Amino acid sequence: MDFPFIEREDPEIYEALVGEEKRQAEGLELIPSENYVSRAVKEAMASSLTNKYSEGYPGRRYYGGQEFTDKIEILAIERAKKLFNAKYANVQPLGGANANVAMYFALLEPGDTILGMDLSHGGHLTHGHPVTYLTKIFNFIRYKMKDVETGEIDYDEMRRVAKKARPKIILAGFSAYPRELDYAKFVSIAREVGAISVMDIAHIAGLIAGKAAKNPFDYGFDIMTTTTHKTLRGPRGGMILVRESEELAKKIDKAVFPGFQGGPHMHQIAAKAVAFKEALRPSFKKYAKQIILNTHAMEKVFKKQGARMLTGGSDNHLILLDVWKSFGISGGEAEKLLDKAGITLNKNAIADDTRKPMDPSGIRFGTPAMTTRGLGEAESAKVAEIMIDVLTRKQEAVAGAKKKIRALALAHPIPESFV
Repeated sequence: MDFPFIEREDPEIYEALVGEEKRQAEGLELIPSENYVSRAVKEAMASSLTNKYSEGYPGRRYYGGQEFTDKIEILAIERAKKLFNAKYANVQPLGGANANVAMYFALLEPGDTILGMDLSHGGHLTHGHPVTYLTKIFNFIRYKMKDVETGEIDYDEMRRVAKKARPKIILAGFSAYPRELDYAKFVSIAREVGAISVMDIAHIAGLIAGKAAKNPFDYGFDIMTTTTHKTLRGPRGGMILVRESEELAKKIDKAVFPGFQGGPHMHQIAAKAVAFKEALRPSFKKYAKQIILNTHAMEKVFKKQGARMLTGGSDNHLILLDVWKSFGISGGEAEKLLDKAGITLNKNAIADDTRKPMDPSGIRFGTPAMTTRGLGEAESAKVAEIMIDVLTRKQEAVAGAKKKIRALALAHPIPESFV
């Protein structure tokens, strides 16, 4: 993408932008929360809508000049509802964390209890990690896996804790959990204790939209929160979906605006609408299924190597690898070595990790961005083999790995359109 005005007016930023474009083009992104968007999504993000304030909702704005912004937001809402089989959708949250925080404030009073997944077992910071300010306002209690080798959640313990604590929300969802959850059990426990069931689908939204993963709404979940990037392949942003309750939807709308945010970013909402239309195409279903096939192809290579994968493998788009036990290398060192080889992923704590968060025992990686570039199962397996070579031989393998990754990346350029 050209940046003629930035090149002329801000050479320093121009240089950084060009460098990032080159880095993305010549390497492979394996961070499971990253993806590539279409040129159409980029155009929406860079449009004149960035100039417009649109506080409020379609037909109920506090500023004038909303003829076209209303049309755009309505399109985004209708497409989101269709994608996820929801009756209501709020497309204004600026990110996934914003969506979760707004949801909490919509449904809870200070001091209320939320039961969510422990961060060390795959949860997310906004699900109640002590470092967040949310824990100063709400009471978070946590559930874990019963068996980290299979990924099985301890649903019996979850039910026992829920009966004792009587949480207002039971929260499913994750940022580093490779298996599919038993949605029916979550809903059953929530109804048993009178809690609202919420699923954070940020990581697997694209898999759900593409019918490659189960839809929690089909099992009775009340609410889903999500990002709009990651597997959904849209702009960075958030969204809240309500299965059928008008009462919950009204509370959420009020919490997002004016409760938590001011004017929505209309350029971002336009880009969401474009991405949702792309996800409604039949080709997106093929893409979503290929993400999982590619993950399984990588999984097979690591299994053959005897490497330890948390939960024993993956049902979705990501793999969590214990590199400390498998290769005698820390997650931080593995991240840096692979980055030098042109493979971008992130260090990640494993369940009940004994190492520090900034240099944990694991790495987290996935296939959404690779799949967008057209890599299939054979290429995914090859990437896994290159990763193993680097993790085994370390610095000695970096130069050769970088050449292989660059060749693979250039043979699969980032597409500008998904039509």
